[in-house]
Amino acid sequence: MARRTVEQLSEQLLNKPLAALSPEERSVLEAIVSRQIVADDAAGLADEQTSVGERLSDRVAAVGGSWAFIIVFVLVLFGWMLLNSEILTRFDAAFDPYPFIFLNLLLSTLAAIQAPIIMMSQNRASNKDRIAAAHDYEVNLRAEIDIIRLHEKVDLLMLEKIAKLDADLAEIKAALQRG
Repeated sequence: MARRTVEQLSEQLLNKPLAALSPEERSVLEAIVSRQIVADDAAGLADEQTSVGERLSDRVAAVGGSWAFIIVFVLVLFGWMLLNSEILTRFDAAFDPYPFIFLNLLLSTLAAIQAPIIMMSQNRASNKDRIAAAHDYEVNLRAEIDIIRLHEKVDLLMLEKIAKLDADLAEIKAALQRG
């Protein structure tokens, strides 16, 4: 099968004019014409586009959402409360006695800072998912188009084989009629 142009592939395989193609469809057809591979690592592509702040927000979200953080945080809270309610009050040196107002301030500040950072990380994760979905669509489209092209080749081979068999059959009939 001769090499076709993007416009020909668009009309034949997708039944759309070239102008009606989406950017992903055009990209896939151009890759077919130029015989390029469209399968790339979507996670790698998304990571290439990240800023330092986005990577930092991912790390903060990863640490803040781990069991290790929760366990250490609970231990620090209990240690703070024990230190200020039992140990330092015996020496009249508690810097944050019950009801732990300074601890509440620190916890509120931590929550106020951590929440938007985790939201940034979630937004980045959804952007990664969108990139992966677009990439999956391109790969799936390429696979479907390649299957269609293979069917065309097989159909063409079958038609050639049938034509040859018809010619052979006609020769056999002619030979039988002569002899």
